[in-house]
Amino acid sequence: MQSLELYEQKIISDPEFPVQMHIDDVNRKGRYFSQHWHEHIELHYVLEGKPMLQLGQREIPAREGNLVIANSNELHTGYCDGSHIRVLVIIFDMQDFSKEFADRNLIFRSLIEQDEVIDKIMSVVYEEYRAQKIGYQLICKGELLKLIARLGREYAAEALTERESDNRRRRLERLNIVLDYIQHNYTKQISNKELADIIHLSEDRFNHLFKESMGMPPLQYMNEIRMKKAMNLLKKKEGTVVEIADSVGFTDYNHFGRQFRRYYGCTPSEILKK
Repeated sequence: MQSLELYEQKIISDPEFPVQMHIDDVNRKGRYFSQHWHEHIELHYVLEGKPMLQLGQREIPAREGNLVIANSNELHTGYCDGSHIRVLVIIFDMQDFSKEFADRNLIFRSLIEQDEVIDKIMSVVYEEYRAQKIGYQLICKGELLKLIARLGREYAAEALTERESDNRRRRLERLNIVLDYIQHNYTKQISNKELADIIHLSEDRFNHLFKESMGMPPLQYMNEIRMKKAMNLLKKKEGTVVEIADSVGFTDYNHFGRQFRRYYGCTPSEILKK
């Protein structure tokens, strides 16, 4: 498939330990990992702090001891409120652990709170991953098998049919085409109809699909892209505020200033002076 902005291809090549693990350790306000999707399941276990995970258009405030699950083919991103957060992230393909569960296309509950069994499992996984003594991958794999069994028995929200699973993936692939177009044309004035025409949908159907998937209307998404590009240019001091506003697609300087302040909590001029 064409490599586009939101699709993140996961290649986990070790058949003995088909898992990606890392710790998100953040204290900077804002989005701490970019919005993306993939065929794998992504677990976020909160070790410290109160991150906010967005799955599709749902915002899930989490706290220490919570497990947040991004299911296969589900858009997800994370935000930090500026306080210190630490999150254990585990990514795997269900097919590598349980063909039974994979064949059922299980969708797990997005947020799991106060489950002592899961807390114990994740505590062992975290300590083993942190120490990485000989055999730690075997122990982690064993604990993850226990976790998957518990999720399947206690937290399976629904099971998708093959058709529903394919439709979910196709919807995201179509959306990727639109987002890729926005990335390359954000400096222009783009209408919703223009975007809808790219993937051969009516304007109303497109607006519904976009908001359902991204959690915001197309114009708001485009403005976010412009804000990020503007911030980058301001930090590099590549022009005046008016020139930078124009270069990222804002024809109204005052509107740009208001949007920038709403998004970053300061004015463009303050960034330029720094």
